[in-house]
Amino acid sequence: MSQNSQIKVVVTGASGLLGRAVVKEAKRCGYNVIGTAFRRAAGGLVALDLTNYEATKEFIASERPNAIIHCAVEKNPQAAAANRASAELLNVTVSGQLARLAREAGAFFMYVSTEYVFDGRNPPYTEESEPNPLNFYGQTKLDGERAVLDACPAAAAVLRVPLLYGKTVDPAESTFGGIIKMLDQSRGKTVEVDAWQHRFPVCIDDVARVLVDMTAKSCSDKRADIAGVFQFAPTEMLTRYDMCVVLADILKISDVTLVPLTEQQKSDGVERPKNAQMSTGALERAGINVGYVPFRQWWSQHLGGQT
Repeated sequence: MSQNSQIKVVVTGASGLLGRAVVKEAKRCGYNVIGTAFRRAAGGLVALDLTNYEATKEFIASERPNAIIHCAVEKNPQAAAANRASAELLNVTVSGQLARLAREAGAFFMYVSTEYVFDGRNPPYTEESEPNPLNFYGQTKLDGERAVLDACPAAAAVLRVPLLYGKTVDPAESTFGGIIKMLDQSRGKTVEVDAWQHRFPVCIDDVARVLVDMTAKSCSDKRADIAGVFQFAPTEMLTRYDMCVVLADILKISDVTLVPLTEQQKSDGVERPKNAQMSTGALERAGINVGYVPFRQWWSQHLGGQT
């Protein structure tokens, strides 16, 4: 039995894109993992409505985890803008409540945040850079950061991450499911694609590795080194147009004409940062591996043979 098997880790949002990867990585490292989910609580996951405070309080008090990795989130900027109350409830209120419950249970709390806390006007952004979100989603994530760190400043960490990709169970889980569908349905057509916003997409497996590495430190005498705000992002910059070009090439879709749009598009009414590149200095100083798989390499392996 590994030493890690004595360490209990709760992962919220464990049925989601990132949550599944975190559960998989934590189990690979030998931790005693309990995943919670709301809509898709299957495959050994615990059904838990995090907006039900009493049920959540009872769950945490009963399980008494050593660490909580909070992956449950309203992550869609359009959905957050359209359903402000529910987005604020999950991204802010629930996060603060969970952090307080973690403190009471003696657990370290990790909150996954976003590059959208920045306005994208003065990159690259360090962990000490002043946040200035441009949209409601980014504001809820910033407010969630503050709620978490206010609740347990010495035993909580915020990890800001950029656009995520990885293996999905539903194409709607990821931006890239929509991109691949668009490419497939646009054969023989001309399609305009955003080339204004700079993105730094990262594989969920790499984010999961970082979160589990942070968990290891949080459950050791290095806990103080891992409290506060951290950022993880590749240095590889891609616009949506660039991503489409890469994916079309891998899928051997050569009969779609992609036209780059170099001006900002606001067709959905949500303003986005032009370039929210984040530095990873705090993770590096804490001894966390900030390596990542290149975008084309992962997608070539994942989509290889599909046409």
